[in-house]
Amino acid sequence: MNRQSRVGLTLIFISLFHVGVLAPAALAQGVKTGVLTCHVASGFGWILGSTRTMQCKYEQGQGRSEDYVGTISKIGIDVGYLGASVIVWAVLAPISFPGPGALAGTYVGATAQAAAALGGGVNVMTGGFRKSIALQPISLIGETGLYVGAGIASMSLELGDY
Repeated sequence: MNRQSRVGLTLIFISLFHVGVLAPAALAQGVKTGVLTCHVASGFGWILGSTRTMQCKYEQGQGRSEDYVGTISKIGIDVGYLGASVIVWAVLAPISFPGPGALAGTYVGATAQAAAALGGGVNVMTGGFRKSIALQPISLIGETGLYVGAGIASMSLELGDY
């Protein structure tokens, strides 16, 4: 990897750190109710946007969980190919135990990702029931491929079985 590529990837990861650590603090107006883990399908970025399907599990603790299916779409810089990945979010809600299906709905937020064989990224999202749910990244997205992307993300979740 040449020097310019390393500098570019370093700047992207510094930006990812700021989006992943500082922005969620501004969104966090609630209590942590569990963890949402999503398995996102592989796909291509089509210059200005992309959409990928995903299957998610919301673990609320004490053995309670819900399955969700959905899509995550991106508008902005979106170039290259990403392999399948896993995203893990802390779920923040206004109450300790949101009702069944509370995560269903539409979310919006910022996204930044990069991969050169291996890579990572973060998505900071708010939405769900009455737009009261915040999703804070717990772990960077594990990605493979040759890809760069940043912009606005939209995610749609609905209850499902998988």
